[in-house]
Amino acid sequence: MPIDVKELMKQVGKIRVVTKRLVDEHLSGEYHSVFKGQGIEFDEVREYAVGDDVRSIDWNVTARMGHPYVKRFSEERELTVVFLVDISGSQCFGSERRSKAELSAEITCLLALSAIQNQDKVGMILFSDRIEKFIPPRKGRTAAMRLAREVLAAEETRHGTDIASALRFLNNVQKRRAVVFVISDFMDMNYARQLRVTARKHDVICCPVSDPRELALPDVGLIEVEDPETGDLVLLDTSSSPLRREYASQAGAFRQGLVDQFRKLKIDSIFLSTDPTKPFVDEIHRMFRLRQMRIGRG
Repeated sequence: MPIDVKELMKQVGKIRVVTKRLVDEHLSGEYHSVFKGQGIEFDEVREYAVGDDVRSIDWNVTARMGHPYVKRFSEERELTVVFLVDISGSQCFGSERRSKAELSAEITCLLALSAIQNQDKVGMILFSDRIEKFIPPRKGRTAAMRLAREVLAAEETRHGTDIASALRFLNNVQKRRAVVFVISDFMDMNYARQLRVTARKHDVICCPVSDPRELALPDVGLIEVEDPETGDLVLLDTSSSPLRREYASQAGAFRQGLVDQFRKLKIDSIFLSTDPTKPFVDEIHRMFRLRQMRIGRG
């Protein structure tokens, strides 16, 4: 289906207005406090002063100048933030006012604007069962808005989901440690090992996106549902209480499985829903608070 450029820019503009306000009002200070730079970097040398740590003396400069000089270091604040965004067929689903893909675009824009405000670089990998697009990390508000635009503009596919391949690609192209947001519905298997490998190299935050209808079926009689990644059709009798209970049970088990997996791998998570009554900024606050508590204990 051809992209309606006018409608696309309208959506991007709306997301920009909403997310910029959220960043300014809620996240600008929190983001800086919970995502640390790459350590310390050399800044300059200066003359030794009483009270300086003798371990910081630069002996080469001291020998040349004839009196003590010390090395001065500063925190290297700049981060690279990479978004791994799932654009497989299942992301097109949405029973509320927005699809999972639209929610993914919003959360990407929000976090990217937070990063840009902190002078960090932002980049993105769009994936399905293959790498659809790679956008190298860049600085600037234009870079942040491009990420949201690319998620929304991604063509509808019936492709499946291969999270492990996306993570391997990330590790190949991003050699330096980065903050990595994995935004997906995680309807995939056999990616835990690669997620563990990636979490050792990068600061990974998993962002599962879901829709209320994926958690519970309404009682609306016979309905035909389609698998957006395979095109398979199934007829369901939603008036059946046992069917609705089994559906809810499996959905609950799937979600709990993600919770347990992230906890086991010691990976932070932000669970997101297309449900408009559940603002995603609340989930981001929750994750930020947990990280701040952990930093405080450390």
